[in-house]
Amino acid sequence: MLDTFTIPTQRTTASRLAAVDFDQLEFGKTFSDHMLVVDYHNGEWQEPQIVPYGDMTVSPANSALHYGQAIFEGMKAYKNQQGDIYIFRPYDNLSRLNLSAERMCMPAVPEEIFMQGLNQLIRLDAEWVPNFTGSALYIRPFMFATDGMLGVRPSDSYRFMIITCPVGLYYNKPLRVRFEEKYVRSAEGGAGFAKNAGNYGAAMYPTKLAQQEGYNQLIWTDASEHKYVEESGTMNAMFVINDRLITPALSTSILDGITRRSVLQLAHDWGMPVEERKVSALEILEAQANGTLQEAFGVGTAATIAPIATIGYPGQDYTLPTPPADAFSHRVSAALAAIRSGEAADQHGWMVRV
Repeated sequence: MLDTFTIPTQRTTASRLAAVDFDQLEFGKTFSDHMLVVDYHNGEWQEPQIVPYGDMTVSPANSALHYGQAIFEGMKAYKNQQGDIYIFRPYDNLSRLNLSAERMCMPAVPEEIFMQGLNQLIRLDAEWVPNFTGSALYIRPFMFATDGMLGVRPSDSYRFMIITCPVGLYYNKPLRVRFEEKYVRSAEGGAGFAKNAGNYGAAMYPTKLAQQEGYNQLIWTDASEHKYVEESGTMNAMFVINDRLITPALSTSILDGITRRSVLQLAHDWGMPVEERKVSALEILEAQANGTLQEAFGVGTAATIAPIATIGYPGQDYTLPTPPADAFSHRVSAALAAIRSGEAADQHGWMVRV
């Protein structure tokens, strides 16, 4: 916890907390009372501020709108049984944010601004952190260019912000997905490893087509052959085949997911064989056909663990086995939940107290 400085705070005069129905939360639609704002000008970060959540004014020539210099992170805060608030692996998110910033020609966010802003903001909006099963305070740090100029070059000015929203479960049932064989999420040498806004915008049209066919999401494949698995929707993809946990190896086209890291670490802790390598769509379908595919699931901050029930390829749906109660995906989901709630020991120091 940083206490090196105190960020000036303007408290809201009209909290919206009392109007929130925490039993009917739609993911990403209900925002907490305050937000962190800090601008970058003349080669320096200016003084951060915490202000009431609300709209802001940007120039019609804002360079982020025209040229896509915008990045973000996703993370969560949880309440334990004693009511204390902890954030899951925030330093990892800061490191990845700055990796994205480097790829997008943006300035790095200093640790003291990120962590002090995060802690102070969540303390202020502590009552917004839900504590029912499957709930959390979703945290969205983001940065965008703020120059008002039409010109294809890195902006000279930027704004970094953090907003938060209480959330429940992202998916409430196993997913139907299909392999994507035409469109590309990212290519080697591109920016797929960065959480830049353009990656997600480009994914929306092919995802919409899949949803019109009755699928929830896509399994993205490589750009050159459409042969190898990359990600599952906005999540990292994982498979259990012959009691081995298999996931695509990281590359410049695959995001280094924080939940991915956590799941792999727990698998190592439990002595489960782990393979980070290329895994083809045909390998997955052959394992499904011969009965060695035991589980398929996506992992990410929003969903944590999202089981996959059906995979389409091409023009045919393949039903995956229903994982038993002691399946790896169930055990790792429960283990992560226990660590986050304080019911289990945090052996790797993932939880940072606010």
